[in-house]
Amino acid sequence: MRIKALIFLSAFLIFSCKPETKTQDSLLEHLPPNPSLVIKINNLANFKSELKNNDFLQKTRAFPVNTDFVEKLKGLDHVKSDSPLILGFYEIGKDDLDFVLISSDPSDFMDVEGVSNKTLETITYQNQNITKHSLEDLEVFSTPIKGSMVLSSSQMLMENMVRAKANNPVAPSLKKLYETISSDKSATLFLNMRENPYLLSPNGSSENEKPLSEWASLDFSANSDAVSLNGVAMTSDSTKNFINLFKGTAPLAHKTPKFAPLNAQAIVSYTFDDYQVFAQNQNTYLDRTKPIDSLFNTIEEVGVIFLNNQKAVLLNSYGTDGLSTFLENNKTTSQTYQGSEIIQLQNKHLLTEGFNPLIKDFEANFCAVLQNSFIFSENRETLQTIINNYRSSSVFENSEVFSTAKLAMANESNVLFVSNASGINLFSEQNRTPKFLAPAKQSDLKDYSFASQIVSDKDFAHFNLMASKIGKVAKSNTVTPLFTLELETDLAISPQFIKNHRTNKQEIVVQDQNNILYLISTEGKVLWTKQLDGRIQPPIQQVDIYKNGRLQLAFCTNNQFMIIDRNGDDVPPFKIDFEGGNLNPLAIFDYEEKKDYRFVITQGRKIFMYNNRAQIVSGFTFTEAPSAIISAPSHFRVANRDYLVFQLEDNSVKILHRVGKERIKVAEKIDFSDNGVFLYKNKISMTNKKGVLHQIGTNGKLTATNFNLSKDHGMYATSKTLVFMDDNILNIKGKKVELDLGVYSKPKIFYIYDKIYVSVTDIQSQKIYLFDSQAKPIPNFPVFGNSLIDMTDMDNDKKLELVAKDQDNSLIVYKMN
Repeated sequence: MRIKALIFLSAFLIFSCKPETKTQDSLLEHLPPNPSLVIKINNLANFKSELKNNDFLQKTRAFPVNTDFVEKLKGLDHVKSDSPLILGFYEIGKDDLDFVLISSDPSDFMDVEGVSNKTLETITYQNQNITKHSLEDLEVFSTPIKGSMVLSSSQMLMENMVRAKANNPVAPSLKKLYETISSDKSATLFLNMRENPYLLSPNGSSENEKPLSEWASLDFSANSDAVSLNGVAMTSDSTKNFINLFKGTAPLAHKTPKFAPLNAQAIVSYTFDDYQVFAQNQNTYLDRTKPIDSLFNTIEEVGVIFLNNQKAVLLNSYGTDGLSTFLENNKTTSQTYQGSEIIQLQNKHLLTEGFNPLIKDFEANFCAVLQNSFIFSENRETLQTIINNYRSSSVFENSEVFSTAKLAMANESNVLFVSNASGINLFSEQNRTPKFLAPAKQSDLKDYSFASQIVSDKDFAHFNLMASKIGKVAKSNTVTPLFTLELETDLAISPQFIKNHRTNKQEIVVQDQNNILYLISTEGKVLWTKQLDGRIQPPIQQVDIYKNGRLQLAFCTNNQFMIIDRNGDDVPPFKIDFEGGNLNPLAIFDYEEKKDYRFVITQGRKIFMYNNRAQIVSGFTFTEAPSAIISAPSHFRVANRDYLVFQLEDNSVKILHRVGKERIKVAEKIDFSDNGVFLYKNKISMTNKKGVLHQIGTNGKLTATNFNLSKDHGMYATSKTLVFMDDNILNIKGKKVELDLGVYSKPKIFYIYDKIYVSVTDIQSQKIYLFDSQAKPIPNFPVFGNSLIDMTDMDNDKKLELVAKDQDNSLIVYKMN
């Protein structure tokens, strides 16, 4: 069925908490009845970004099973909405899939500004006007219905919705799931398991297979390297669903990874703490009245190991005597291998008869015992390989595939599936899904770990699915790309790190050419976007306006001074408009470092100083300069005295007290370069356009040192380190480095973990260079990049990350090991 394409990841993985806040909208009841899949989109921009920037989804996008689906959904590319959306998918006919999208906002949400070949046509149906959008080779239909805006790829579906006079009935399981989802994720998927029972079934290969559950809801989450679906699958006592096999049993930690070889393709493990309960559930599931055999009473785990395209089955027991005696009586021959006895069995169907539907299509020809685990195989060689790897501790538990999956999975579960790409190919073949098989073999997924997990709980089960790039132990002195992220349009400012006060980790902010501000997580996921009225004058700064440890972002655009909170919401009353615009970047002074901030906004000759309550500081008297101010003012503190420095357009410099009175009178005019003002060796330091370094001491003495720099030189300084970039010569504390000819950015100094780093970027060849304080290059630099960098320890692991512009519309984060 074409619906497989809708949840390709779920099918690709084979099968592999109830939230707190109820959803109040009724969009679900507006959908036509019997959807195969429903997606609740909480944040459309973030959802699109996650889909666009996830490497796995991009690699599988061209799979034949996905091609038609992707083509059909092109209409969503033209949808822009800040309101919650609900997306339903329907099979109109065999291999014919269509969607309905509903917005709670009744206004039209189609944005076709950039489409060159487009036409609009009005269709009237039962006195309702339906707009047909012909966008190049794409057709979609839209109309307002019942106070909502509806978009569909099918005219028939749209007409059905117009005819419907009342809200449509909703399956109780779907309604229950929908009313309890959280809005934290960008989207939540609701899967109709009755319509497609084999999609997430552990062993199902036919459409007659009993479903995993009735409906399942899965929160969607993706970053550049991983995609995950986490949620709940619903069931009831009256239905024979797969997860009811584990009803009334507790999940356990899985032992199968401790016995599977390191190079196993995949493992599947089922656990239950009471075999008698499991056996009763099994009888119900299989519609049988078979007496429960005590042979397997001590079994608490059934594991399947996929190795070299063969299967082995593990039974883990807390007491081996009963089963050991049975196997001894059932053996035909035996052989010792590395201290373990491998016995050949008479009853080849022992496991398929005892553990259907967990074990299918398997002949238990051979068996060996390792600790408390019985391991069965179809051929002797497979058992020998397992024993060999186990004796040498070369087991799946220690593999990078399993280690990556383990990070995203609970320690205990009823069902656990972990696989590499080869295992996925094998599953596709054994479950007779050739549409997945051929593309999977052709795709470069060898660096991925795949996992899924089920934890049964009363009338529902927790459900986790994941595909993630394998996390490898990084070698020392390496610089590796951590992730890249593509935005909707080109970057307007260089990306920079900001602190997340909740996690104490660093996140990334950046603005694009459409004036949209992005907050990006340490994993490369867009957390939120915010439309601003103008371009930010960087840098964005952080403040604790309420002195409670919660940080806000403060900045100026061309015509506004703004402070926004952690969630991207405005912090009233800090959204102040300035008529005429032309603001300089924001300056923030915290004289005593007690968070009694002074926010200084400069506009032409005017100076506005605000306090923490967005009130003008009346005691500051320097409210208008004799000439226009050309940059953000600076604040320095030397020997318990404050120095406020303003550079003016008439080449004069003003150095003031806190209250705005002149502290040092500077008579000399300086033809300022655009490098700003620094405090270097306790002197206020700046260069002119001829490369002369001007320094003003706290006693008012002015000195000048001619470095014979070009007009376009760059300068950066800290209290003890002075750096120049002149043409292709980098000068760090008097030590010169000759770089390749190019067009270089200004240098920038970072002081992290008691070490100085100096960065400069060749914009022409797009190379980022990094040096230490002795002008020695940091190993494995330069790296690719297209802007000034920001650098920090993003995740508090004592290893540094740097962020920079990548392509015009993307950013890149590197990790230094």
